[in-house]
Amino acid sequence: MSRKISIGIVVIALAGLLGFGAWTVLLKPSDLPPEGFARGNGRIEADLLDISPRLAGRVAEIRVREGDLVQPGDVLAVMDTAELRAQLARSDAAVASAKAGVGVAAAHVVEARARLALAQSEQTRAETLSERDVGSLQNRDIRRTETQVAEAGLTAAEATQFAQERAVEAEVASRTEVVARIEDATLYATGAARVLYRLAQPGEVLGSGGEILTLVSLEDVYMEFFLPASEAPRVHIGDEARIVADIMPDMAIPATVMFVSPQAQFTPKQVETLTERENLMFRVRVRIPPELVAERINQVKTGVRGLAWVRLARADGSLPDWPAGLTPPLAKVLSTPTAARNKP
Repeated sequence: MSRKISIGIVVIALAGLLGFGAWTVLLKPSDLPPEGFARGNGRIEADLLDISPRLAGRVAEIRVREGDLVQPGDVLAVMDTAELRAQLARSDAAVASAKAGVGVAAAHVVEARARLALAQSEQTRAETLSERDVGSLQNRDIRRTETQVAEAGLTAAEATQFAQERAVEAEVASRTEVVARIEDATLYATGAARVLYRLAQPGEVLGSGGEILTLVSLEDVYMEFFLPASEAPRVHIGDEARIVADIMPDMAIPATVMFVSPQAQFTPKQVETLTERENLMFRVRVRIPPELVAERINQVKTGVRGLAWVRLARADGSLPDWPAGLTPPLAKVLSTPTAARNKP
């Protein structure tokens, strides 16, 4: 009796396995992408920005912490400028001194012109007397020499004035350089970003290029994936794309194809594809619209894995319509007026 029961259990188990196998083969939806579409695995990424001083110095302040969201123009860190401000005071004094030198040189030019005018007048008088045989030739020659000396003196005075004016320009340029260094001592955020690492503390002395902060730029959020040679040529820069993150499988994020590699390469080991690794692949980058990132900036997280979907152009250049599952609610956000989106 027990043997019959065992045989019956085995028969039922085999029937169940066969039924599951038939459902898997015949009824389970295919895991392959629909006709006219391609997809690839990737991670949502963004560029990393290293915040470093241009010149060596001591860190005076760091005004952000890890995890803080920063906007363009926000002050991130300030370097100590005591030494630079001393140089600025010295440059101010040098500029004032150079300008005073220009005044002195200008006065010498006026004096030299007066001497030349007097010498020319004396020479004219001496030559007139010499023509009338009243004055001596020696006196005439002396006056001519005095005129030449006065002309040389005027030329020298004008050259000195020119040199002093150029000296003022040089001192002003030196002061401008010091001011630029002082301005560079304040480090600003150039775009929307989130602080990833804080690598220094106030009081530390850093060399030129020493890292203070590492930021994740939120102005260019993208995903890179790989497509085989049979699909990549049918994808073009500017085409629409969709990103489906693993943490939000029911929501498709709109994106745009920003880059398609012109050269094939072997698929890196860390990238999983549905084709064999031996095939040559083309790297593709799709970018999430900056306005969408800005609108949901507090939700943006990098390193999240997911799938990127693209449409493959037909022979006539047309593109298939996105299926319902890839028509993202987020895509509608971009075309809906802000006032309407903010309604409760």
